[in-house]
Amino acid sequence: MSFKRLATLSALAITAVNAANFRRVTCPDGNIASHAACCPFFSLRDDLQNNLFQNQCGEDVHEAVRLTFHDAITFSEQLKREGKFAGGGADGSVLVFPTVEANFPANLGISDSIDNLVQFLKNHTDVSAADMVQFAGAVGLTNCPGAPQIQFLAGRPNATAPGPIGLIPQPQDDVTSILARFADGGGFTPDEVIALLSSHTIARADHVDPTLDAAPFDSTPFTFDTQIFLEVLLKGVGFPGLGNNTGEVSSPLPKTDDEDVGELRLQSDFALARDPRTACTWQGFVNEQEKMMSAFKAAMAKLAVVAQDVSKLVDCTDVLPPATPPTGKPATFPATKSRADVQQACLIEPFPHLTTDPGAVETLIPHCPDGSMDDCDPIQFTLSGQMEDDDS
Repeated sequence: MSFKRLATLSALAITAVNAANFRRVTCPDGNIASHAACCPFFSLRDDLQNNLFQNQCGEDVHEAVRLTFHDAITFSEQLKREGKFAGGGADGSVLVFPTVEANFPANLGISDSIDNLVQFLKNHTDVSAADMVQFAGAVGLTNCPGAPQIQFLAGRPNATAPGPIGLIPQPQDDVTSILARFADGGGFTPDEVIALLSSHTIARADHVDPTLDAAPFDSTPFTFDTQIFLEVLLKGVGFPGLGNNTGEVSSPLPKTDDEDVGELRLQSDFALARDPRTACTWQGFVNEQEKMMSAFKAAMAKLAVVAQDVSKLVDCTDVLPPATPPTGKPATFPATKSRADVQQACLIEPFPHLTTDPGAVETLIPHCPDGSMDDCDPIQFTLSGQMEDDDS
């Protein structure tokens, strides 16, 4: 299915959900909403922005976006056909059962985001855990320059059981397995899989290499841009840490200097960028910001309602903050890299003509959303509600 067709279907779904929402209501706090069901999300939005995301595209945003996927993909049509428990999809099971799914092998590091959102769930009891997961991801994305404002529908019921183990793809999985899992977990096409992986442009890894904290997947981890699609296609020259870790392949930008961490490349990203089923879609996003944004928005709308009855949900997208516009900077080869470093797998389309950033040596990747190399630790609660570094 083409991205244009997908976007059209997504728009029609929104129209259907909103058909009865032509009257706007005044919420108890004075905010104006399209439906009374949207009212609780205004205070949650402000709480998340001020006390978790801090209005920045930082590590807490990265983790919240990751959680939207790890919650929703725990559903299987195959298990359903076999008469087995198939999972609830986007049902908040990661928050309802916070000590269960956090221990799944594919969920290393996800407990940080779970613990954080559990605290907000306690303070916003009129919001379901299922809605909390998807709303937090949608709010967080608005802080990232270039990320689209994605659709948010409210009214998901909470999970009644943890999702089945083994349904979350891992970076060491082969392309056939990954595409099959996405198809089984929500009917995602190969094009939609690549569109969802746009999120890796703001992603960083803590556990692929145990010696590294927050190792970025591209050189602009606080900007939702197309650099991820370019840099994954560059030849690997080394590892930012120990190397030879499960799910990791050599990186084009491995330079690590004490606290300054180089780029880490996932085996799955490397393979999907070079597989004939997905290579042209991957390459097609290089320096195509609007195309990537549109495809990601449509795919996320589909992800957010996996296994949910959309007819019972209410469109509350208008509660979200406005999206932060793209920076306007085109994709560029990082300093020291050029067209000669590209491992082009899609040969039916010409590779975009790009310039190279100035510099005679590989540049270090910023630690923080403001572009600095400072120590910018994320917000972290424990399940008890204490801050992780709280000594009181």
